[in-house]
Amino acid sequence: MRSWWRDSVGRLRGDGIAVVELTAAAVVAWILAAVVIGHPDPFFAPTAALVVLGESRGRRLRQTVEILLAVAAAVLVAELLVYALGPGTGTVLLVLLLTTTTLVVIGARRALVVQATVSAMYLVVVAAPSGTLMPFRFVDALIGGAVALAASQLMAARDPLAPLVAQARLSYTDLADLLDEVNAALRGCDESAARTALDRAREVDDCVARLQAAVLATGETLRLGLRRRHLGKLAEVEATLRQLDYAARNIRVLARAGSTLTRRHTATPPELAAALGALVVAVRSAGEALATDLSGADADRHASRADAAALEAVRIAAGLLRTDPPLPVTMIVGQIRATAIDLLRGVGHDDVTVLDRVDEALGLTRA
Repeated sequence: MRSWWRDSVGRLRGDGIAVVELTAAAVVAWILAAVVIGHPDPFFAPTAALVVLGESRGRRLRQTVEILLAVAAAVLVAELLVYALGPGTGTVLLVLLLTTTTLVVIGARRALVVQATVSAMYLVVVAAPSGTLMPFRFVDALIGGAVALAASQLMAARDPLAPLVAQARLSYTDLADLLDEVNAALRGCDESAARTALDRAREVDDCVARLQAAVLATGETLRLGLRRRHLGKLAEVEATLRQLDYAARNIRVLARAGSTLTRRHTATPPELAAALGALVVAVRSAGEALATDLSGADADRHASRADAAALEAVRIAAGLLRTDPPLPVTMIVGQIRATAIDLLRGVGHDDVTVLDRVDEALGLTRA
């Protein structure tokens, strides 16, 4: 019970400001629709404010505007169809098809598709307009969306780097979790788990794409807020992002080799599990170094840990090459080396120095 209470208090501290912001935006939207427009039941104003604000976090301004217009359009389509056809099964079907199709075309996330469609369905089933068509609900949705747009910019201006920090941690965590899955599958010689990890590895580019989107959104926020002193950090993140992209590709190849190894039912050497474990630590530490640096704190401790863990992974893996391992193990060792190089470059080490140090850890020396 005490643990649950501590976790609950921790969640409230972390998300308390977001709760206040969501509540304030919904209340402001309600007041504007009820007082300024004079609509007696401005349900869609706070609804749109909550939907748009919830979906706009970490997104670019253009994407937020698209979300706003999509939500309002869903309400307008439903309102027009109900007025023209009246409530009924055919109207429900058309509203569902048009609303979901529109949102999918603009690239909306599944949560937004569901929320906007539910709002449109509410209008069809519960609050169908009657009499002369007065698109109050469409206007209410626009008001709520506009309030959410303003609130999202105010939230971003308060701490413009916060969404980028969160996404940086999440992207590196996704890669580390994937390596953990591969390692667990190899330790257990579990072919099914290895295939599952490989399927996830084939989608690993998403974590890089999300971080790239966060960089673009943060750049827009900084320029709109005239806080250009942080733009230098974005340039550093973009350089790191290239290395993260390379690391993601290497890990995908590593997962494929791991799937091949389990399919051959070859026992995994314990040294390989230890090397992958060290690589997981390196990935997590590199992500924490990036997030800490963006937050304005000293990231040297995390960068040093990433450095040490990456080289340790290479040293451990190097021992496997002296035992004439099967080809999939050799391929995994190669990807451990390549990933270590990308991680070390990502935390700011010189390219030539990185290659020399990694090859030394692998037991290679210059002629």
